[in-house]
Amino acid sequence: MNPAELLHALYLVAIVAEAMTAALAAGRRQMDWFGVALLGAITALGGGSVRDVLLGRYPLSWVENPHLLLITCGAALATIVIAHHMRHLRRVFLFLDAVGLVVFTIIGCNIAAGLGLPVVIVIASGMITGCVGGVLRDVLCADVPLLFRAELYATVSIVTGASYVGGQWLGLPHDSVMLGSMLIGLALRLLALRFGWSMPKFVYTESLH
Repeated sequence: MNPAELLHALYLVAIVAEAMTAALAAGRRQMDWFGVALLGAITALGGGSVRDVLLGRYPLSWVENPHLLLITCGAALATIVIAHHMRHLRRVFLFLDAVGLVVFTIIGCNIAAGLGLPVVIVIASGMITGCVGGVLRDVLCADVPLLFRAELYATVSIVTGASYVGGQWLGLPHDSVMLGSMLIGLALRLLALRFGWSMPKFVYTESLH
């Protein structure tokens, strides 16, 4: 399996995992089956959709490839059947979420770079692809998005994208840069989870009255 095929395979695994974790969030909010399927698809495909809208890139990925909708909705609905066993797989899904973050980031960077956009936009495109699906999930579930809760999440995406773009700028082999950037981002995310690393918080409690 070449790196491009590996990236695609990991992408499919990642959207399934994202859809399943979103289904659990839907279950905690007591959504009906349609809500479960919709939230799963939005979480898994929302980042790429927002990226494409902002970049003016059409058709959207799930419009061009309708099977992605079937995969994500199917994974979300399947979660209803196995939900009681999911608590035993928490660490697996945390790992798959980390994999999804770096994979989505690389894909987003590739798409923006293919459009000839500036470096800052390329990295931002990667971050949007990696993070916005989770933001949409949390907003729809009336939660403060994970992205804004001091965890190293967007930071991991930015580091992954910057490593990828920097390696290409240095003229290093593309496949090596892609795999290396993914490993850097994955290691950073897993270490952050293990040791509780986070961004500094802004706390303001003074009354204006």
